[in-house]
Amino acid sequence: MSDRVRIGLRAAAPLEPSWSERCGEGVEPVRAAPARSSRIALLGHCGTGNLGDEASIAAVLDNIASRVSGASIVGLSMDPEDTTRRHGIPCFAMRQRVFPFEREWSSAQHPGGPQGVAGKLKALIKKTGPLFRVGNAVRRGLILRPAQFIREAAFLLRALLLLCGLDMLVVSGGGQLLDWGGPWAFPYTLFKWVLLAKCANVKCVFLNSGAGPLDAPLSRWFVRRMLAMADYVSVRDRASGELLRKIGFRGKIRVVVDTVWNLRLPEAARRAPVAARTECVIGIGPMAYGDSSRHWVDDDQGYRNLIASLAEFGGRLLARGYRIKLFSSDIWFDSRAISDLEAAIRQNDPALAPDRVTCEAVSDIDGMFAALSGLDCYVTCRFHGVVFASLLNLPVVALAPHPKVTNLMAELGLGEYCVDISRCDAGDLVTRVEHLLANADDVKARIGRQVAIFQVQLARQFDDLFPKNKEKESGKKE
Repeated sequence: MSDRVRIGLRAAAPLEPSWSERCGEGVEPVRAAPARSSRIALLGHCGTGNLGDEASIAAVLDNIASRVSGASIVGLSMDPEDTTRRHGIPCFAMRQRVFPFEREWSSAQHPGGPQGVAGKLKALIKKTGPLFRVGNAVRRGLILRPAQFIREAAFLLRALLLLCGLDMLVVSGGGQLLDWGGPWAFPYTLFKWVLLAKCANVKCVFLNSGAGPLDAPLSRWFVRRMLAMADYVSVRDRASGELLRKIGFRGKIRVVVDTVWNLRLPEAARRAPVAARTECVIGIGPMAYGDSSRHWVDDDQGYRNLIASLAEFGGRLLARGYRIKLFSSDIWFDSRAISDLEAAIRQNDPALAPDRVTCEAVSDIDGMFAALSGLDCYVTCRFHGVVFASLLNLPVVALAPHPKVTNLMAELGLGEYCVDISRCDAGDLVTRVEHLLANADDVKARIGRQVAIFQVQLARQFDDLFPKNKEKESGKKE
Protein backbone atom coordinates (compact mmCIF):
# COMPACT_ATOMS: atom_id res chain seq x y z
CA MET A 1 0.00 0.00 0.00
CA SER A 2 3.01 2.28 -0.33
CA ASP A 3 1.57 3.90 -3.46
CA ARG A 4 -1.52 5.37 -1.76
CA VAL A 5 -2.15 9.04 -2.44
CA ARG A 6 -3.26 11.78 -0.09
CA ILE A 7 -6.51 13.48 -1.04
CA GLY A 8 -6.99 17.25 -0.65
CA LEU A 9 -9.44 18.95 1.69
CA ARG A 10 -12.59 21.02 1.11
CA ALA A 11 -15.07 22.60 3.50
CA ALA A 12 -18.51 21.00 3.72
CA ALA A 13 -21.75 22.88 3.01
CA PRO A 14 -23.85 24.24 5.88
CA LEU A 15 -26.67 21.94 6.99
CA GLU A 16 -30.43 22.29 7.18
CA PRO A 17 -33.11 19.66 7.96
CA SER A 18 -32.72 16.84 5.45
CA TRP A 19 -35.19 16.00 2.70
CA SER A 20 -35.58 12.46 4.07
CA GLU A 21 -36.62 13.80 7.48
CA ARG A 22 -39.22 16.08 5.89
CA CYS A 23 -40.64 13.46 3.53
CA GLY A 24 -41.69 11.15 6.32
CA GLU A 25 -43.40 7.92 5.36
CA GLY A 26 -41.26 5.08 4.02
CA VAL A 27 -37.97 6.90 4.44
CA GLU A 28 -35.46 6.45 7.23
CA PRO A 29 -33.16 9.44 7.89
CA VAL A 30 -29.48 8.74 8.35
CA ARG A 31 -28.51 8.56 12.01
CA ALA A 32 -25.90 6.19 13.40
CA ALA A 33 -23.00 5.45 11.04
CA PRO A 34 -19.72 3.57 11.07
CA ALA A 35 -16.78 5.30 12.68
CA ARG A 36 -14.35 7.29 10.58
CA SER A 37 -11.83 5.28 8.65
CA SER A 38 -8.71 6.59 6.94
CA ARG A 39 -7.86 3.66 4.66
CA ILE A 40 -10.76 3.37 2.25
CA ALA A 41 -11.51 1.54 -1.01
CA LEU A 42 -14.14 2.96 -3.38
CA LEU A 43 -15.75 0.25 -5.48
CA GLY A 44 -17.74 1.14 -8.56
CA HIS A 45 -18.43 -0.34 -11.98
CA CYS A 46 -16.53 2.54 -13.55
CA GLY A 47 -13.95 2.56 -16.31
CA THR A 48 -16.60 1.80 -18.94
CA GLY A 49 -17.12 5.34 -20.26
CA ASN A 50 -20.31 5.94 -18.26
CA LEU A 51 -19.77 9.45 -16.87
CA GLY A 52 -22.53 8.94 -14.30
CA ASP A 53 -20.49 6.16 -12.71
CA GLU A 54 -17.35 8.32 -12.93
CA ALA A 55 -19.18 11.21 -11.27
CA SER A 56 -20.35 8.90 -8.47
CA ILE A 57 -16.75 8.02 -7.67
CA ALA A 58 -15.66 11.66 -7.99
CA ALA A 59 -18.41 12.90 -5.65
CA VAL A 60 -17.70 10.27 -2.98
CA LEU A 61 -13.96 10.85 -3.24
CA ASP A 62 -14.33 14.61 -2.83
CA ASN A 63 -16.80 14.38 0.05
CA ILE A 64 -14.63 11.94 2.00
CA ALA A 65 -11.51 13.98 1.36
CA SER A 66 -13.15 17.16 2.64
CA ARG A 67 -13.99 15.47 5.95
CA VAL A 68 -11.28 12.91 6.70
CA SER A 69 -7.81 14.34 7.17
CA GLY A 70 -5.05 12.30 5.55
CA ALA A 71 -7.38 9.72 4.00
CA SER A 72 -5.66 7.03 1.95
CA ILE A 73 -8.06 6.09 -0.83
CA VAL A 74 -7.83 3.42 -3.52
CA GLY A 75 -10.25 2.47 -6.28
CA LEU A 76 -11.69 -0.85 -7.43
CA SER A 77 -12.92 -0.58 -11.00
CA MET A 78 -13.53 -2.35 -14.30
CA ASP A 79 -10.57 -0.60 -15.95
CA PRO A 80 -7.98 0.42 -13.33
CA GLU A 81 -5.77 2.41 -15.71
CA ASP A 82 -8.71 4.53 -16.87
CA THR A 83 -9.88 5.13 -13.28
CA THR A 84 -6.41 6.14 -12.10
CA ARG A 85 -6.10 8.57 -15.02
CA ARG A 86 -9.49 10.15 -14.34
CA HIS A 87 -9.43 10.34 -10.52
CA GLY A 88 -5.74 10.36 -9.58
CA ILE A 89 -5.93 7.46 -7.11
CA PRO A 90 -4.23 4.05 -7.22
CA CYS A 91 -6.70 1.54 -8.56
CA PHE A 92 -7.12 -2.24 -8.75
CA ALA A 93 -9.26 -4.53 -10.86
CA MET A 94 -12.61 -5.46 -9.32
CA ARG A 95 -12.95 -8.51 -11.56
CA GLN A 96 -10.58 -11.18 -12.80
CA ARG A 97 -11.05 -10.12 -16.42
CA VAL A 98 -10.11 -6.56 -17.27
CA PHE A 99 -10.22 -5.04 -20.73
CA PRO A 100 -10.09 -1.43 -21.97
CA PHE A 101 -13.69 -0.52 -22.72
CA GLU A 102 -12.72 2.33 -25.03
CA ARG A 103 -11.08 -0.12 -27.45
CA GLU A 104 -13.89 -2.63 -26.93
CA TRP A 105 -16.64 -0.22 -27.96
CA SER A 106 -14.50 1.23 -30.75
CA SER A 107 -13.84 -2.17 -32.31
CA ALA A 108 -17.56 -2.99 -32.04
CA GLN A 109 -18.27 -0.01 -34.30
CA HIS A 110 -16.13 -1.53 -37.06
CA PRO A 111 -17.53 -5.01 -37.69
CA GLY A 112 -15.20 -5.54 -40.61
CA GLY A 113 -12.19 -5.50 -38.25
CA PRO A 114 -10.53 -8.44 -36.53
CA GLN A 115 -13.42 -9.07 -34.15
CA GLY A 116 -15.89 -9.07 -37.02
CA VAL A 117 -13.80 -11.60 -38.95
CA ALA A 118 -13.49 -13.79 -35.84
CA GLY A 119 -17.23 -13.62 -35.34
CA LYS A 120 -17.88 -14.73 -38.93
CA LEU A 121 -15.41 -17.59 -38.58
CA LYS A 122 -17.09 -18.71 -35.36
CA ALA A 123 -20.51 -18.62 -37.05
CA LEU A 124 -19.13 -20.72 -39.92
CA ILE A 125 -17.74 -23.35 -37.53
CA LYS A 126 -21.09 -23.52 -35.72
CA LYS A 127 -22.67 -24.74 -38.92
CA THR A 128 -20.93 -28.09 -38.39
CA GLY A 129 -23.78 -28.79 -35.94
CA PRO A 130 -23.52 -31.58 -33.32
CA LEU A 131 -19.79 -32.05 -33.82
CA PHE A 132 -19.18 -28.40 -32.88
CA ARG A 133 -21.43 -28.60 -29.81
CA VAL A 134 -19.73 -31.74 -28.49
CA GLY A 135 -16.25 -30.31 -29.03
CA ASN A 136 -17.22 -27.02 -27.42
CA ALA A 137 -18.65 -28.80 -24.35
CA VAL A 138 -15.46 -30.86 -23.92
CA ARG A 139 -13.28 -27.76 -24.29
CA ARG A 140 -15.29 -25.87 -21.69
CA GLY A 141 -15.44 -28.72 -19.20
CA LEU A 142 -11.83 -29.88 -19.40
CA ILE A 143 -9.91 -26.70 -20.23
CA LEU A 144 -11.75 -23.40 -19.84
CA ARG A 145 -13.65 -23.95 -16.57
CA PRO A 146 -10.72 -25.41 -14.59
CA ALA A 147 -8.41 -22.64 -15.82
CA GLN A 148 -11.02 -20.01 -14.94
CA PHE A 149 -11.43 -21.50 -11.47
CA ILE A 150 -7.68 -21.37 -10.83
CA ARG A 151 -7.45 -17.76 -12.03
CA GLU A 152 -10.41 -16.76 -9.86
CA ALA A 153 -8.88 -18.39 -6.78
CA ALA A 154 -5.64 -16.47 -7.36
CA PHE A 155 -7.63 -13.25 -7.87
CA LEU A 156 -9.55 -13.76 -4.61
CA LEU A 157 -6.29 -14.23 -2.71
CA ARG A 158 -4.89 -10.97 -4.11
CA ALA A 159 -8.15 -9.19 -3.26
CA LEU A 160 -8.06 -10.48 0.33
CA LEU A 161 -4.47 -9.26 0.75
CA LEU A 162 -5.52 -5.83 -0.50
CA LEU A 163 -8.50 -5.67 1.85
CA CYS A 164 -6.37 -6.62 4.86
CA GLY A 165 -4.75 -3.19 4.59
CA LEU A 166 -8.04 -1.28 4.63
CA ASP A 167 -10.56 0.00 7.17
CA MET A 168 -13.61 0.49 4.94
CA LEU A 169 -15.03 -0.65 1.61
CA VAL A 170 -17.51 1.78 0.03
CA VAL A 171 -19.71 0.65 -2.85
CA SER A 172 -20.01 4.06 -4.41
CA GLY A 173 -23.50 4.65 -5.72
CA GLY A 174 -24.74 4.30 -9.28
CA GLY A 175 -26.77 1.33 -10.48
CA GLN A 176 -24.79 -1.33 -8.63
CA LEU A 177 -27.51 -3.72 -7.48
CA LEU A 178 -28.62 -5.27 -10.76
CA ASP A 179 -27.98 -8.39 -12.79
CA TRP A 180 -27.23 -6.99 -16.22
CA GLY A 181 -24.93 -9.68 -17.65
CA GLY A 182 -26.32 -12.37 -15.34
CA PRO A 183 -25.69 -13.36 -11.70
CA TRP A 184 -21.95 -13.83 -12.22
CA ALA A 185 -21.43 -10.22 -13.31
CA PHE A 186 -22.55 -7.44 -10.94
CA PRO A 187 -24.09 -9.59 -8.15
CA TYR A 188 -21.20 -12.03 -7.77
CA THR A 189 -18.59 -9.29 -8.07
CA LEU A 190 -20.08 -7.31 -5.20
CA PHE A 191 -20.79 -10.42 -3.13
CA LYS A 192 -17.19 -11.66 -3.25
CA TRP A 193 -15.74 -8.27 -2.30
CA VAL A 194 -18.12 -7.88 0.65
CA LEU A 195 -17.50 -11.45 1.81
CA LEU A 196 -13.73 -10.99 1.65
CA ALA A 197 -14.02 -7.60 3.38
CA LYS A 198 -15.88 -9.15 6.31
CA CYS A 199 -13.26 -11.91 6.50
CA ALA A 200 -10.67 -9.12 6.81
CA ASN A 201 -12.79 -7.25 9.42
CA VAL A 202 -13.34 -4.32 7.05
CA LYS A 203 -16.50 -2.19 7.35
CA CYS A 204 -18.75 -2.27 4.28
CA VAL A 205 -20.91 0.64 3.14
CA PHE A 206 -23.43 0.57 0.28
CA LEU A 207 -23.80 4.23 -0.54
CA ASN A 208 -26.98 5.38 -2.31
CA SER A 209 -27.07 2.58 -4.87
CA GLY A 210 -29.80 1.93 -7.39
CA ALA A 211 -31.39 -1.53 -7.45
CA GLY A 212 -32.89 -3.51 -10.30
CA PRO A 213 -33.45 -5.36 -12.42
CA LEU A 214 -32.76 -8.48 -10.33
CA ASP A 215 -34.44 -11.26 -12.27
CA ALA A 216 -32.35 -14.38 -11.61
CA PRO A 217 -32.86 -16.23 -8.29
CA LEU A 218 -29.09 -16.54 -7.85
CA SER A 219 -28.70 -12.76 -8.33
CA ARG A 220 -31.24 -12.16 -5.59
CA TRP A 221 -29.45 -14.57 -3.28
CA PHE A 222 -26.11 -12.82 -3.85
CA VAL A 223 -27.67 -9.41 -3.17
CA ARG A 224 -29.53 -10.54 -0.03
CA ARG A 225 -26.41 -12.11 1.45
CA MET A 226 -24.05 -9.22 0.67
CA LEU A 227 -26.43 -6.62 2.08
CA ALA A 228 -26.92 -8.73 5.22
CA MET A 229 -23.15 -8.62 5.76
CA ALA A 230 -22.90 -4.83 5.18
CA ASP A 231 -22.58 -2.32 8.03
CA TYR A 232 -24.57 0.41 6.26
CA VAL A 233 -27.03 0.25 3.36
CA SER A 234 -28.57 3.21 1.57
CA VAL A 235 -30.37 3.34 -1.77
CA ARG A 236 -31.02 6.32 -3.99
CA ASP A 237 -34.83 6.01 -4.27
CA ARG A 238 -37.82 4.32 -2.67
CA ALA A 239 -38.31 1.97 -5.64
CA SER A 240 -34.86 0.48 -5.03
CA GLY A 241 -35.65 -0.01 -1.35
CA GLU A 242 -38.98 -1.66 -2.16
CA LEU A 243 -37.25 -4.06 -4.56
CA LEU A 244 -34.73 -5.07 -1.89
CA ARG A 245 -37.60 -5.78 0.50
CA LYS A 246 -39.33 -7.81 -2.22
CA ILE A 247 -36.29 -10.06 -2.72
CA GLY A 248 -36.11 -10.74 1.02
CA PHE A 249 -33.60 -8.28 2.54
CA ARG A 250 -34.80 -7.41 6.06
CA GLY A 251 -32.01 -5.16 7.30
CA LYS A 252 -32.12 -1.40 7.74
CA ILE A 253 -32.37 0.57 4.49
CA ARG A 254 -31.84 4.32 4.29
CA VAL A 255 -33.16 6.28 1.29
CA VAL A 256 -30.76 9.03 0.25
CA VAL A 257 -30.53 10.61 -3.19
CA ASP A 258 -27.87 9.79 -5.78
CA THR A 259 -24.41 10.94 -4.70
CA VAL A 260 -23.80 12.81 -7.97
CA TRP A 261 -26.14 15.55 -6.75
CA ASN A 262 -23.27 16.58 -4.45
CA LEU A 263 -20.65 16.58 -7.21
CA ARG A 264 -18.39 19.61 -7.13
CA LEU A 265 -18.80 21.41 -10.46
CA PRO A 266 -15.72 22.24 -12.55
CA GLU A 267 -14.48 25.79 -12.07
CA ALA A 268 -15.31 26.69 -15.67
CA ALA A 269 -18.91 25.51 -15.25
CA ARG A 270 -19.35 27.54 -12.04
CA ARG A 271 -18.03 30.74 -13.59
CA ALA A 272 -19.28 30.38 -17.16
CA PRO A 273 -21.26 33.49 -18.17
CA VAL A 274 -24.58 33.04 -19.95
CA ALA A 275 -23.73 33.88 -23.55
CA ALA A 276 -26.27 35.86 -25.55
CA ARG A 277 -27.45 33.77 -28.50
CA THR A 278 -29.55 34.66 -31.51
CA GLU A 279 -30.76 31.07 -31.95
CA CYS A 280 -31.83 28.25 -29.68
CA VAL A 281 -29.50 25.27 -29.20
CA ILE A 282 -30.94 21.87 -28.30
CA GLY A 283 -28.80 18.97 -27.11
CA ILE A 284 -29.87 15.41 -27.90
CA GLY A 285 -28.34 12.41 -26.16
CA PRO A 286 -29.45 9.21 -27.93
CA MET A 287 -28.98 5.82 -26.31
CA ALA A 288 -28.08 2.40 -27.71
CA TYR A 289 -31.38 1.12 -26.32
CA GLY A 290 -32.29 -2.18 -27.98
CA ASP A 291 -29.05 -2.40 -29.98
CA SER A 292 -28.29 -6.10 -29.64
CA SER A 293 -24.55 -5.54 -30.15
CA ARG A 294 -24.25 -3.66 -26.85
CA HIS A 295 -27.54 -3.33 -24.93
CA TRP A 296 -29.12 -6.00 -22.71
CA VAL A 297 -32.49 -5.42 -24.41
CA ASP A 298 -32.30 -7.33 -27.69
CA ASP A 299 -34.56 -5.24 -29.94
CA ASP A 300 -32.79 -4.06 -33.08
CA GLN A 301 -36.06 -2.97 -34.69
CA GLY A 302 -36.88 -0.92 -31.60
CA TYR A 303 -33.43 0.68 -31.80
CA ARG A 304 -33.94 1.58 -35.47
CA ASN A 305 -37.34 3.07 -34.63
CA LEU A 306 -35.78 5.16 -31.84
CA ILE A 307 -33.11 6.57 -34.14
CA ALA A 308 -35.69 7.26 -36.87
CA SER A 309 -37.98 9.08 -34.41
CA LEU A 310 -35.13 11.16 -33.01
CA ALA A 311 -33.97 11.98 -36.55
CA GLU A 312 -37.46 13.21 -37.44
CA PHE A 313 -37.55 15.15 -34.17
CA GLY A 314 -34.20 16.73 -35.04
CA GLY A 315 -35.44 17.63 -38.52
CA ARG A 316 -38.45 19.43 -37.09
CA LEU A 317 -36.26 21.39 -34.69
CA LEU A 318 -33.99 22.41 -37.56
CA ALA A 319 -37.01 23.55 -39.58
CA ARG A 320 -37.92 25.84 -36.68
CA GLY A 321 -34.48 27.44 -36.75
CA TYR A 322 -32.88 25.57 -33.84
CA ARG A 323 -29.35 24.20 -33.84
CA ILE A 324 -28.59 20.69 -32.55
CA LYS A 325 -25.70 19.24 -30.59
CA LEU A 326 -25.38 15.47 -30.19
CA PHE A 327 -23.66 13.95 -27.14
CA SER A 328 -24.35 11.52 -24.31
CA SER A 329 -23.13 10.96 -20.75
CA ASP A 330 -22.15 7.40 -21.75
CA ILE A 331 -19.32 8.31 -24.07
CA TRP A 332 -18.49 4.87 -25.53
CA PHE A 333 -21.66 2.83 -25.10
CA ASP A 334 -23.78 5.41 -26.94
CA SER A 335 -21.15 6.42 -29.53
CA ARG A 336 -22.73 4.39 -32.32
CA ALA A 337 -26.18 5.77 -31.51
CA ILE A 338 -24.81 9.30 -31.87
CA SER A 339 -23.22 8.45 -35.23
CA ASP A 340 -26.40 6.71 -36.42
CA LEU A 341 -28.56 9.67 -35.40
CA GLU A 342 -26.37 12.23 -37.13
CA ALA A 343 -26.32 10.12 -40.29
CA ALA A 344 -30.13 9.73 -40.21
CA ILE A 345 -30.69 13.49 -39.75
CA ARG A 346 -28.39 14.29 -42.68
CA GLN A 347 -29.95 11.59 -44.82
CA ASN A 348 -33.36 13.19 -44.24
CA ASP A 349 -31.93 16.60 -45.21
CA PRO A 350 -28.94 16.17 -47.60
CA ALA A 351 -28.55 19.95 -48.05
CA LEU A 352 -28.18 20.57 -44.31
CA ALA A 353 -25.28 22.89 -43.45
CA PRO A 354 -22.49 21.16 -41.46
CA ASP A 355 -22.74 23.52 -38.49
CA ARG A 356 -26.47 23.02 -37.94
CA VAL A 357 -25.91 19.60 -36.39
CA THR A 358 -22.66 18.89 -34.54
CA CYS A 359 -21.36 15.99 -32.46
CA GLU A 360 -19.73 17.27 -29.28
CA ALA A 361 -16.41 15.67 -28.35
CA VAL A 362 -17.12 14.64 -24.74
CA SER A 363 -14.51 12.47 -23.02
CA ASP A 364 -14.82 13.33 -19.32
CA ILE A 365 -17.01 15.02 -16.71
CA ASP A 366 -15.61 18.49 -17.40
CA GLY A 367 -16.31 18.00 -21.10
CA MET A 368 -19.88 16.95 -20.33
CA PHE A 369 -20.53 20.14 -18.37
CA ALA A 370 -18.86 22.23 -21.08
CA ALA A 371 -21.17 20.71 -23.71
CA LEU A 372 -24.26 21.25 -21.55
CA SER A 373 -23.38 24.87 -20.75
CA GLY A 374 -23.97 25.90 -24.37
CA LEU A 375 -27.56 24.61 -24.51
CA ASP A 376 -31.07 25.94 -23.96
CA CYS A 377 -32.50 22.45 -23.40
CA TYR A 378 -31.14 18.89 -23.21
CA VAL A 379 -33.04 15.80 -24.39
CA THR A 380 -31.50 12.73 -22.75
CA CYS A 381 -32.18 9.03 -22.22
CA ARG A 382 -29.81 8.76 -19.25
CA PHE A 383 -30.48 9.05 -15.50
CA HIS A 384 -27.25 10.95 -14.96
CA GLY A 385 -27.86 12.99 -18.09
CA VAL A 386 -30.80 14.44 -16.16
CA VAL A 387 -28.61 14.95 -13.07
CA PHE A 388 -25.79 16.67 -14.97
CA ALA A 389 -28.20 19.05 -16.72
CA SER A 390 -30.03 19.84 -13.47
CA LEU A 391 -26.78 20.67 -11.67
CA LEU A 392 -26.37 23.45 -14.25
CA ASN A 393 -30.05 24.39 -13.85
CA LEU A 394 -30.63 23.44 -17.48
CA PRO A 395 -34.17 22.45 -18.56
CA VAL A 396 -34.33 18.80 -19.59
CA VAL A 397 -36.64 16.41 -21.44
CA ALA A 398 -36.13 12.72 -20.66
CA LEU A 399 -36.77 9.59 -22.71
CA ALA A 400 -37.00 7.02 -19.94
CA PRO A 401 -35.60 3.52 -20.58
CA HIS A 402 -36.17 2.56 -16.93
CA PRO A 403 -38.52 3.63 -14.09
CA LYS A 404 -35.55 5.24 -12.28
CA VAL A 405 -35.56 8.03 -14.89
CA THR A 406 -39.34 8.49 -14.66
CA ASN A 407 -39.15 8.66 -10.85
CA LEU A 408 -36.28 11.14 -10.95
CA MET A 409 -38.11 13.48 -13.32
CA ALA A 410 -41.19 13.32 -11.11
CA GLU A 411 -39.09 14.13 -8.04
CA LEU A 412 -37.69 17.18 -9.83
CA GLY A 413 -41.22 18.31 -10.64
CA LEU A 414 -40.64 17.64 -14.36
CA GLY A 415 -42.90 14.60 -14.85
CA GLU A 416 -44.70 16.27 -17.77
CA TYR A 417 -41.38 16.39 -19.66
CA CYS A 418 -40.69 12.66 -19.41
CA VAL A 419 -41.79 9.99 -21.91
CA ASP A 420 -41.22 6.25 -22.25
CA ILE A 421 -38.30 5.64 -24.62
CA SER A 422 -40.22 2.88 -26.41
CA ARG A 423 -42.98 5.37 -27.25
CA CYS A 424 -40.75 8.09 -28.64
CA ASP A 425 -42.71 10.26 -31.07
CA ALA A 426 -41.19 13.19 -32.95
CA GLY A 427 -44.24 15.44 -32.84
CA ASP A 428 -44.79 14.83 -29.14
CA LEU A 429 -41.14 15.60 -28.37
CA VAL A 430 -41.28 18.88 -30.28
CA THR A 431 -44.40 19.91 -28.34
CA ARG A 432 -42.75 19.10 -25.01
CA VAL A 433 -39.52 20.92 -25.87
CA GLU A 434 -41.33 24.07 -26.99
CA HIS A 435 -43.54 24.02 -23.88
CA LEU A 436 -40.44 23.58 -21.74
CA LEU A 437 -38.67 26.51 -23.39
CA ALA A 438 -41.75 28.72 -23.01
CA ASN A 439 -41.80 27.95 -19.27
CA ALA A 440 -38.04 27.89 -18.76
CA ASP A 441 -37.98 30.32 -15.83
CA ASP A 442 -40.51 28.29 -13.83
CA VAL A 443 -38.74 25.03 -14.69
CA LYS A 444 -35.36 26.40 -13.62
CA ALA A 445 -36.83 27.58 -10.31
CA ARG A 446 -38.25 24.10 -9.65
CA ILE A 447 -34.94 22.45 -10.50
CA GLY A 448 -32.94 24.86 -8.35
CA ARG A 449 -35.09 24.31 -5.28
CA GLN A 450 -34.97 20.54 -5.54
CA VAL A 451 -31.23 20.36 -6.20
CA ALA A 452 -30.59 22.46 -3.08
CA ILE A 453 -32.68 20.03 -1.00
CA PHE A 454 -30.79 17.05 -2.42
CA GLN A 455 -27.43 18.62 -1.63
CA VAL A 456 -28.39 19.38 1.97
CA GLN A 457 -29.49 15.77 2.42
CA LEU A 458 -26.20 14.43 1.04
CA ALA A 459 -24.13 16.81 3.16
CA ARG A 460 -25.88 15.48 6.25
CA GLN A 461 -25.28 11.88 5.22
CA PHE A 462 -21.56 12.38 4.59
CA ASP A 463 -21.21 14.26 7.88
CA ASP A 464 -22.76 11.29 9.67
CA LEU A 465 -20.68 8.68 7.87
CA PHE A 466 -17.38 10.57 7.92
CA PRO A 467 -17.33 13.01 10.88
CA LYS A 468 -14.57 15.55 10.58
CA ASN A 469 -11.34 14.94 12.45
CA LYS A 470 -11.24 16.64 15.84
CA GLU A 471 -7.68 17.75 15.22
CA LYS A 472 -8.76 19.31 11.94
CA GLU A 473 -11.53 21.29 13.64
CA SER A 474 -9.24 22.45 16.46
CA GLY A 475 -6.71 23.61 13.90
CA LYS A 476 -9.37 25.79 12.25
CA LYS A 477 -10.30 27.40 15.58
CA GLU A 478 -6.69 28.35 16.25
